[in-house]
Amino acid sequence: MAADPSFDPGRILVTLERHRVDYVLVGGLGARAHGALRPTSDIDCVPDGSPANLERLAAAMRELGARLRVGGMTDEDSRRLPVQLDATTLRAFGSSTWMTDAGPLDILRELRDRRGDDVPFATLRKRSIDQDIDGIIVHVAGLDDIIAAKEYADRHKDRDALPELRKLRDHTRD
Repeated sequence: MAADPSFDPGRILVTLERHRVDYVLVGGLGARAHGALRPTSDIDCVPDGSPANLERLAAAMRELGARLRVGGMTDEDSRRLPVQLDATTLRAFGSSTWMTDAGPLDILRELRDRRGDDVPFATLRKRSIDQDIDGIIVHVAGLDDIIAAKEYADRHKDRDALPELRKLRDHTRD
């Protein structure tokens, strides 16, 4: 599943579940939940932005030893940053990238559609499907939403992933 053997998505998902964090899984792990075979090395999720949920998310992240991932800084340097991990910080950062003791975790404020418009959490959640991942029932963004976000991002890795995702979508519709 993971390109990096130290990446433990199950541990992250179990911790989010234990803290009752309401989120939708997106990105590579979301694509894998739909049957994609490409390995992934992080978890991308869009949490409900309510203060109570963000506080639960912050508690889960503290349990996982989360620290900011900052370009040009080593993980050790990031550990020394004076970041208070709480709901206020998560709300202020919007989308942010973190390293945890179980691997990378990216927190996204929203997903973008192919035009670049925000897909709010409530809409994303309504269109999500429930999937069993490592024994945890996870809300996974719909395949159309994952495809649209990758089309909008238009990074090399997203373009590489799109043919498989479109094939999965077309196969599911047949």
